[in-house]
Amino acid sequence: MNLPSHLLQFACDKKPVVVWNITRACNLNCIHCYARAVHLSDDRELTTEQGLDLLDDLAGFGVPVVLFSGGEPLVRPDLTDLARHAVDRGIRAVISTNGTLIDEEKAVLLKDAGVSYVGISLDGLEKVNDYFRGMEGSFQAALSGIKDCQRAGLKVGLRFTINKLNVDQVPGIFDLVEELDIDRVCFYHLVYSGRGSDLIDQDLSHGETRQVVDLIIERTKDMYARGVRKEVLTVDNHADGPYLYLRMLRENNPRADEVLELLKMNGGNSSGQGIGCVSWDGLVYPDQFWRQHSFDTILSRPFSQIWSDLTNPLMAQLRNKRSNVKGRCAGCRWLDLCGGNFRARAEAVSGDVWGEDPACYLADKEIGLG
Repeated sequence: MNLPSHLLQFACDKKPVVVWNITRACNLNCIHCYARAVHLSDDRELTTEQGLDLLDDLAGFGVPVVLFSGGEPLVRPDLTDLARHAVDRGIRAVISTNGTLIDEEKAVLLKDAGVSYVGISLDGLEKVNDYFRGMEGSFQAALSGIKDCQRAGLKVGLRFTINKLNVDQVPGIFDLVEELDIDRVCFYHLVYSGRGSDLIDQDLSHGETRQVVDLIIERTKDMYARGVRKEVLTVDNHADGPYLYLRMLRENNPRADEVLELLKMNGGNSSGQGIGCVSWDGLVYPDQFWRQHSFDTILSRPFSQIWSDLTNPLMAQLRNKRSNVKGRCAGCRWLDLCGGNFRARAEAVSGDVWGEDPACYLADKEIGLG
């Protein structure tokens, strides 16, 4: 299916988007870092040559997008060489960064390398963001990085992880998007992984989650009504799709059927299928958050072989989740839209890979059980 890059997640025949954590090192110390990044690089990180070989394999396999992440990817001096190689091989290169190390020169280098999107993490306005990052001044440094990317002609977006400590910052983030004319904003639900697992008690209740999702919907509708066209996404809680669809039905929205079809094509959570992760040391995971289960290492065999090997029991099960999920998920009428939501959260709370995701906020009646 020939879709533009921003609709690749809706392709029925999609190969995985690959998150490559190219380094363990980071200049900050975020309290919710899923990768448990540290300040120093690890001598087991993939070399430049190993990285180029990985990208060649991903290109041959048909991977559409590589998201360079970390740690902080900009601490690796070969980032632009790796990104350029990916682009030259037909892969879309995007970056996830805290933004604090971007200056005018680096922004131009990223643009020249063919990077098509830079996602910059902000988890609140100045005081709150600096608390999350563990460094005073990180907010202002990130804003400077955003502006340098914009001047270089790079598409920029914000990444915001919602929890009790910053949910009151959501309106201010919308204001910032308009004030700085930022192209995109992604609101991430908390995943209990890495240092994020230390914040389980700070995750929103189901009622609070519904409130903030409604707020995001209302602010987005308001922007579009005023002619302000921005991409607004919620990420990492696939109950959002059915929730939005049900709201559109209640409001007699004429696009409800269209949205339903897109949600069916997307399929919800696609850990181990539509998204995968290569860690800084070459280990391959179902997604960037779920690091309790490695399929293998690219130091032993190529990613394409690892990803295609259904003799791995977990890999095979992830390709057929309907037969494996338990609890409310098993009987949910939206399973094909949601994909069973996040297995990492289910396992973190219940110890059962196939238990229900505790962050699903849909009522029994809404999922066809009441």
